[in-house]
Amino acid sequence: MTQHNKNWLLAIALSMIFIGLYDHFYLQPQVQKQRQIEAQQAKEAKLPKLGAATKTAPSVAAPAGAGATAAVKPREAALAESPRIAIDTRSLKGSIALKGARIDDLSLKNYRQTVEPNSPIIVLLSPENTEEPYFVDSGFFSLQVANAPVIPDTETLWTADHDKLTASQPVTLAFDNGHGLRFKRKISVDDEYMFTIEDSVENADDKAVQLFPYSRVTRVGTPKGSGYAALHEGFIGVIGDQGTQEWKYDKVEKETDADKRTFRGKGGWAGFTDKYWGVVTAPDPDALIDVRYSASTLAQKVYDAQVASAEPKTIEPGKTQTTQLHVFAGAKEVDVLDSYEKNDNLKGFDRLIDWGWFYFITRPMFRLIDFLYRILGNFGLAILAVTVVVKLAFLPIANASYKSMAKIKSIQPKIAALKEQYGDDKQKFNQEQMELYKREKINPLGGCIPLLLQIPVFFSLYKVLVVTIEMRQAPFFGWIRDLSAPDPTNIFTAFGLIHWDPTKVALFGPYLVLGIWPMLMGVTMWLQMKMNPEPTDEIQKSMFSWMPVIFTFTMGSFASGLVIYWTWNNLLSVTQQWIIYKRAGQKFELWDNLRKTFSKA
Repeated sequence: MTQHNKNWLLAIALSMIFIGLYDHFYLQPQVQKQRQIEAQQAKEAKLPKLGAATKTAPSVAAPAGAGATAAVKPREAALAESPRIAIDTRSLKGSIALKGARIDDLSLKNYRQTVEPNSPIIVLLSPENTEEPYFVDSGFFSLQVANAPVIPDTETLWTADHDKLTASQPVTLAFDNGHGLRFKRKISVDDEYMFTIEDSVENADDKAVQLFPYSRVTRVGTPKGSGYAALHEGFIGVIGDQGTQEWKYDKVEKETDADKRTFRGKGGWAGFTDKYWGVVTAPDPDALIDVRYSASTLAQKVYDAQVASAEPKTIEPGKTQTTQLHVFAGAKEVDVLDSYEKNDNLKGFDRLIDWGWFYFITRPMFRLIDFLYRILGNFGLAILAVTVVVKLAFLPIANASYKSMAKIKSIQPKIAALKEQYGDDKQKFNQEQMELYKREKINPLGGCIPLLLQIPVFFSLYKVLVVTIEMRQAPFFGWIRDLSAPDPTNIFTAFGLIHWDPTKVALFGPYLVLGIWPMLMGVTMWLQMKMNPEPTDEIQKSMFSWMPVIFTFTMGSFASGLVIYWTWNNLLSVTQQWIIYKRAGQKFELWDNLRKTFSKA
């Protein structure tokens, strides 16, 4: 192994260590601390009535409303404060409040909180004044000051023609302002997660009225994130031709210039994205809209993703105006999002999933894994199969690399002689070493190429395991019941025999998560490194000796699917390297190195 290869591997190792330290000692403690703060606030805080929001601009405004603050209530009590229309589809259950016509009660039938079959289903939306308010408002607002029209707000009580909304039965709400304006709202929903809201306003007055359609997704309190540094959770939208607008919650809080948080374009969608779930609104794709991300703090932090028409709708006397809005609230399933993007003209809707910088690799990686899953019936087997496919794709490059390493290995005695000859003169030693490579026609960078090529593949697989809901709670075999979660076994609890939580140990807790698969990964990495001659430099020798141990503890809390991939990849690499060395006539030193290691121990 060349000096360059060693330095490159050392840099990667240090990068992985830094990422692991940053994740475990900073990000995860911050997430846990924030969750504790939120739990306490949810018990004590008084929540604001969000209908009383202040108008921000003519193009992006929230409807005015009344109401005082109220204490946090049990979810059932908050739901009982308004008459409701039940929601019951193949994927969703919940209700719509007739007070304000707000979608604020939604659960996902097909997803549970844990892998246990009797675990509670995921609750996505909750009413105002509960512990985790999260809801969708829509309607109209007016900028008239004198003789302003009476329009429905968050306190308006609508009437309904049905008491249940299903995929086959839409519901129509009605409200008459008593001054010539009649509002109707037809709400329909499909069997997945998309609501379609069709608002119509009939003007029976003798004066024209100008109204701005709007929609708004609101979250109260700092949302509980997953804690993954490489995953976006927060505000998200695609507005016109401006591309994806992703803002973290704290970034919106810090940005005091509202214009920088406001985006104008023709068509688009905006809302919030979590690791697996999303709630966004999308108006008419041909409408010119303004989108604003905002955060305010009263009793708690209130986050709003507001979408409003940049141009008013004029309703002439005796006429009716109709607008349409889509509301997505559900699981970010890849095929479902793709179908909405195509059928409902929602540009870039697949970006609701954070595919990362390597989008062009990550999406095909998911498709390949999903294709193999449909054949093999197990995502774990699909990952093993993908590893083989990747190995075959890189086979010519890897073979050339291992042949280069075999040549370097064959001149190790000459390199050792140079080191002995020039002693501590590093500059002269490196110069003569490069001359030796030239004479022997060896490319010292040959061993780096497969590693460089596999970095984006590895990261893409990591993203697929972390961000795609298809991987959530996907089982492998034995004790691995969720490939997106860490190996549940732990040597520090005697694999479950000792009932305590080692992760709560001060300072070292995050590293006291060491399951069977991470240990297997460490062993295979150690075997792979022992196939190569030991570095002549004592510092590098020490670093390379400890690298498998460091990686083992670092990978202990990673998704088990990723650890399984790395373990299997190491085994394939060992086999491939052994075959190349054997064909090149090089001595296979693995067993000699193992004997030396155990004899020293």
